[in-house]
Amino acid sequence: MKKIAFLLILAVIVMASCTPKKETPREIKSYTIEQFYKNTSIGGGSFSPDESKLLLTSNESGIYNIYEYPIDGSEPKQVTNFEDRSVFGIGYFPEDERFLFSSDNNGDEINHIFMQDTAGVTTDITPWEGAKSSFYGWARDKKSFFFTSNKRDERFFDLYEMDIASMEATLVYQNEKGFSIGSISKNKRFVALVQSITTSNSEMFLYDRETEETKHISEHEGDATFNPQFFDLKNEYLYFLTDEGGEFTYLSRYNIGSGAKEKVWEADWDVWYAYESYNSKYRIIGVNEDAKTKVYVFNLADGTSVEMPAFEDGDIKSISVSKSEKLVKMSVGASTSPNNIYVYNLETKELKKLTDTLNPEINEEDLVAGKVIRYKSFDGLDIPAILYKPHQADTGKVPALVWVHGGPGGQSRVSYFSLIQYLVNHGYAIIAVNNRGSSGYGKTFFKMDNQKHGDVDLKDCIYAKKYMQKTGWVDESKIGIIGGSYGGYMVMAALCFTPEEFDVGVNIFGVTNWLRTLKSIPPYWESFRKALYDELGDPNTADSVRLYNISPVFHADKVTKPLMVLQGANDPRVLQVESDEIVEAVKANGVPVEYVLFPDEGHGFVKKENEIKGYGQILTFLDQYLK
Repeated sequence: MKKIAFLLILAVIVMASCTPKKETPREIKSYTIEQFYKNTSIGGGSFSPDESKLLLTSNESGIYNIYEYPIDGSEPKQVTNFEDRSVFGIGYFPEDERFLFSSDNNGDEINHIFMQDTAGVTTDITPWEGAKSSFYGWARDKKSFFFTSNKRDERFFDLYEMDIASMEATLVYQNEKGFSIGSISKNKRFVALVQSITTSNSEMFLYDRETEETKHISEHEGDATFNPQFFDLKNEYLYFLTDEGGEFTYLSRYNIGSGAKEKVWEADWDVWYAYESYNSKYRIIGVNEDAKTKVYVFNLADGTSVEMPAFEDGDIKSISVSKSEKLVKMSVGASTSPNNIYVYNLETKELKKLTDTLNPEINEEDLVAGKVIRYKSFDGLDIPAILYKPHQADTGKVPALVWVHGGPGGQSRVSYFSLIQYLVNHGYAIIAVNNRGSSGYGKTFFKMDNQKHGDVDLKDCIYAKKYMQKTGWVDESKIGIIGGSYGGYMVMAALCFTPEEFDVGVNIFGVTNWLRTLKSIPPYWESFRKALYDELGDPNTADSVRLYNISPVFHADKVTKPLMVLQGANDPRVLQVESDEIVEAVKANGVPVEYVLFPDEGHGFVKKENEIKGYGQILTFLDQYLK
């Protein structure tokens, strides 16, 4: 009996040791809005003439200023010290350490180009009041740079050349037809031009400065877009992106002498940029691969692919090659970390990390990586989206938000956004929808919402909600909708036209009156006006009836759910009056409304103190009315 008892006890011990232990869920730390906006947003990247440092733009100071980062990894130096407005670096001069930068007036989008000399003195070199100027590249001879400005005619952008010795500008191309300026040949003779017909159709032209002739070089059948990228060193070819004859954009080239076009490179996704290094040793191609950027580098001498460093914690978003073609600046990021800047030596294979943009108070493991998913919409169409499942969903059901990108025609991508991570960190699931009409999924998908806004695109958002309700870890009765610009319009369309579908709405500078918005577009959008009207409707025609019907401000009496609105007073795209009126109209329903207005912001918020205030209030609002 004793032996039997011993064996039974032994068996119990063995079974107990073989039974897997339940792991205690790791405690997830919640972070404040201030901690999330201690992260640094950094971008740009121009090598100095001696390639010893990079000129980068960073918001470390609270707004965007310009910094010099030595490529040996030593301490960076802040070289602009603006406190009242953000500035964005363009690049060093070709042979000295003067540099150019761009800035507007607190979000009004009337950008000027400024020069800062080596003594720190800043000069506005495009000082024309009310005129918008944009940098277009340094001349190959290092004696000038090109830029566009609408100072002659507020509707159209002319092309100018600025002599960097005299700082005097000369008119290169007078734009009378509303073309967009594309690439400029290395010998300065040719200028590639684009004419927008619709958002899915355009034409490309070549202007010859010697003969003053403009040649149509994109004759095609059906809808196709054309986007000039660069001319080759011998000025024989124009390389451009097009989707002619296919669903996705690919790299092609035009032979200036013969007029022949040929396909150069393609993928199963959109190629969205291509360029060559200074002496054409390398060709760099960026592909929009299912909401992520895939970068390819080719050695043109033998056509082989150049292997770039791999990163466990992120993807290469973009690269630029130094003039010596020895160094590469890389921007690397993930959905759980802001982009960081690395420098890679192509000869020695040495890799240097120059920035640490994630606030060290934040443990990246507490954040959530976005996952690309697809769900079926009302008509069976597959809709791509980025899903963020909060850690809190492992222990109970959580509230959720349908996130709608800007546009129309934009795209939610697998990249870092502090507001998304802040909300997910505090227990909100987010599905960032790429509804029909979004870019990146072929031109058929892109055109599916034309003149159907507030209808099929809204249904895609509603079916995103239905998808979330079926996950098993989302609280089916607590799902809201949030978005900015066009996404803000979708928020208001949802609350007005399907008032019982979502429990709350957060509208970030969203369109509410299409009739007014389309009539009040900035004059410098003139070249794109017809394309915009083709997609949305012409407010000066019978389309006005439909535009009235899909404008939330005229149907605000239907809103029954709590609403939050954020707006920049200087916004030239979605005027402040759009938000003023919708707030007043919804308040008349006795519905809770919160309105956050920033007097020093435009179409997008760039000052950290405003982001902290506005985005922090979003969580407070959601905790009160959704969670």
